[in-house]
Amino acid sequence: MIGQLRGRLAEKKPNQVLVDVGGVGYLVAIPLSTYTALGELHAEVTLLIHTHVREDTLALYGFASAREKHFFEMLLSASGVGPSLALKILSGMRVEELVPAIRTGDVARLTKIPGVGRKTAERMVVELRDKLDAVTVESERPAAAPSAAGVPEDVVSALVNLGYEQRLAENAVAEAKRETGAANFEKLLRGALQSLSAPQSRAART
Repeated sequence: MIGQLRGRLAEKKPNQVLVDVGGVGYLVAIPLSTYTALGELHAEVTLLIHTHVREDTLALYGFASAREKHFFEMLLSASGVGPSLALKILSGMRVEELVPAIRTGDVARLTKIPGVGRKTAERMVVELRDKLDAVTVESERPAAAPSAAGVPEDVVSALVNLGYEQRLAENAVAEAKRETGAANFEKLLRGALQSLSAPQSRAART
């Protein structure tokens, strides 16, 4: 099993990176929180790896911190949550928001994450609440962000990878940019997610 990769960041997307380790390229799926913590292309990167093995597939999931990886694996222990959905959950809501939402049984908040239905959210609350006793919520350290010029495009790409349609994603990002003026990846992403999760999103009506 692969537990860690250290190498050159050959390619990076909001949901996936290619790490060159001694000439061998490892394709690693990542959450948005790890993406925003990555350095520039061709810089050295270290990722903690969860190796997921199925009958016909070996997939790598990478994380910038042990805490992030631990929470990913905790999500996998919930019924109906596989690796792809666990990544979407970590991408759709920060750990600092997820922990209190699960602890308090805030199903309405959890179902705002793309791919999380009411039954899945309820199972997460029931099955994970006790396991979160040992999890402390800390402030996120400042993360490196993409260059301002490509931020809107990166956010649209991230939303599409989360399951939103391209047109809705573009409209939501444009609306979030108008309202917040944010050039920061995380701020613009969260603004767009808020727009998309509104009961009658203006992005959906345009």
